[in-house]
Amino acid sequence: MMRKMIQAVFVFCLLMAGTTAQSQLKTDLVLQDATLAGCVQYAIMHQPVVQQSLLDEAIVEKQIQAKLADWYPQLNFNYNLQHSFELPASFFSGAYVRNGTFNSSNLGVNVTQNLFNKDILFASRTANDVRQQVKQATSFNKIDVAVNVSKAFYDILLTQQQVSVLTQAITRLERSLKDAVSQYQSGVADKTDYKRATIALNNAKAQRKQSSDLIIAKLTYLKQLMGLADTTDLKLQYDTSYMEKDAMVDTAIAVQYENRIEYRLLQTQQKLQQASIKYYKSSYVPTVSAFGNYNLGYLNNDFLKTYNQGFTNSNIGIQLAMPIFQGNKRIIQLRQAELQSKRVDWDMALLKSRVNTQYAQSIAVYKGNLSNYQALKENVILADDVYKTLNLQYKSGIRTYLDVIIAESDLRTTQLNFYNALFQLLQSKLDVQKALGTIQY
Repeated sequence: MMRKMIQAVFVFCLLMAGTTAQSQLKTDLVLQDATLAGCVQYAIMHQPVVQQSLLDEAIVEKQIQAKLADWYPQLNFNYNLQHSFELPASFFSGAYVRNGTFNSSNLGVNVTQNLFNKDILFASRTANDVRQQVKQATSFNKIDVAVNVSKAFYDILLTQQQVSVLTQAITRLERSLKDAVSQYQSGVADKTDYKRATIALNNAKAQRKQSSDLIIAKLTYLKQLMGLADTTDLKLQYDTSYMEKDAMVDTAIAVQYENRIEYRLLQTQQKLQQASIKYYKSSYVPTVSAFGNYNLGYLNNDFLKTYNQGFTNSNIGIQLAMPIFQGNKRIIQLRQAELQSKRVDWDMALLKSRVNTQYAQSIAVYKGNLSNYQALKENVILADDVYKTLNLQYKSGIRTYLDVIIAESDLRTTQLNFYNALFQLLQSKLDVQKALGTIQY
């Protein structure tokens, strides 16, 4: 028997270890092949802010369950044991007499059942709205995390592209330096050409080193947004050929306030405020409950014989309770709830105005970035053509090396500006989507 138990425990441990290994392997694959969607999904599952929101949902659910538990019968047990040093006195037939026993003990069971209670009824009516409110708060945090992770992801891609541009520039400058040295050694050009080439090459290498170091810092920031440990390896994967396609957004979409999670949160809050108004209006309705009691009492002057003989009593009944006057407290609470409801109306009006402003600003910035991006895209083609032409003319002795250096610098600057414009376009696209409320979680 013991051997079978040991085997069973061993098999269970193997299964658990296998499950953990598979989960870890899946996580490792996500991190080693971290696409934008994978990073966002990982962040939504592990970001502390989102996890706190999910815990808030669980806490609210328990609070609702605890409140609704008052609908169930409430069973209570009570017990007491009492010894009197002096018996109580009472006036009877013209004389003071003491009555009772020195020792008494009572055991009782009490059952109550709420039949109508405005507090529990209010909790029942608002339970779904309260759940929805806390879920919407979680959605708000998820959307915020998704946008921030996406921007950080694109920022790293931008820096990687800058490093790639600088690497290409270094390759061109190394070729130019080699040509300049050859022409100087052959007496065709003076030493200023290869010195200029050396200066430009050193500047490009320093710029590339600076951008490479920035990638490490930006990866650390992305890990923080994802809820990932700093020591964990994270390798991003993204097809840059799709980057320009991903930057496009339909600018003809009209604003629909219902798509914004903030507006839906206010709608839920308004429902809760209306429920509060109904609750305070019902404060004049009495509370009704049923009850039942069963008690067993023991009386004896001899302490050791206290429990020799018991006397029972029991009863059932209905209790109705209604406050008559509370210093106008109920009227004041009702007016307060009505004022709070009006305030939510103004919150919704203010949010609509802000949404319109956010959309107008984000769409204007997006259109400006789109025009800038399109212009710089054409400039990259022109700068590349100018560099190639001047480089050929320099090799043929038609142009000076200064023209080549200037053309190469223009090409590099244009390429860097192009990717900056592309990043700004992607960032402004996210702002437009957030303003429209099309990012949903």
